[in-house]
Amino acid sequence: MSRLSTAGLRIAFVGLLLTTGRQVGAQNTNTSDASDYVVKAGFIYNFAKLVEWPTAALGHSGSPIVIAVLGNDSFADVLDNVVAGKKIDDRAFVVKRVQWKDFKGCGCHMLFVAAQESAHTDEVIQTVKNTSVLTIAEAPNFAKRGGMINFTRQDSTVRFEANVDAAKQAGLTISSRLLSLARIVQTSMTSR
Repeated sequence: MSRLSTAGLRIAFVGLLLTTGRQVGAQNTNTSDASDYVVKAGFIYNFAKLVEWPTAALGHSGSPIVIAVLGNDSFADVLDNVVAGKKIDDRAFVVKRVQWKDFKGCGCHMLFVAAQESAHTDEVIQTVKNTSVLTIAEAPNFAKRGGMINFTRQDSTVRFEANVDAAKQAGLTISSRLLSLARIVQTSMTSR
């Protein structure tokens, strides 16, 4: 996957926000949610660029990168707009909307667990543990419980924390450039 400098990554995020802002503004979500959705979708797109999967996990050359969104179709719509027409190493993106009852067989490379599904995060982590699925959530202590990336808020800003050990266990490598923007956490002993 291609690499960006930390400054380049920040510029890419700002550019992404500027180019997708008009699309999100037309949606029927409140302003705070809409701007959070755009920021999180931009992060997820860049996560795909800055994480390496085992070759076999992505399938043959040209097959898409599948991002499943569990529990928030409005966010999935924003994510669809953000990744529309974009490719990484000749791989387009497919955004799947999944519900709790059918997420286990969704065949994704990245799984975003919306806040609405926070009650299921421990089961999600256990279900995809040791698979090459990048798990991302917006749930309290998700990364400390064994998830890989968790969105947080700090001073009205969307931030994220990363659990490098959980990613390694799944065979994923998170770029040091991405990690320089994250708060690094480890799985707590009670979650293992």
